[in-house]
Amino acid sequence: MGEAKRREELGIPPRVKINKDPRIKENKLNKVLNQYPYMPFIVGFVLLAILIIDLVNFYK
Repeated sequence: MGEAKRREELGIPPRVKINKDPRIKENKLNKVLNQYPYMPFIVGFVLLAILIIDLVNFYK
């Protein structure tokens, strides 16, 4: 415990350990994608259908 003795000699308080809880910093997008893994495909197909319909209406 070299660091602990050095800190005590210098009069510095003991080192505080920071507990990082991964659940607190969880990204909301990852949470939704984990809950609905098929959602990107549905959104992609809907956007593709909208683009195709718009393209067909443009060339009418």
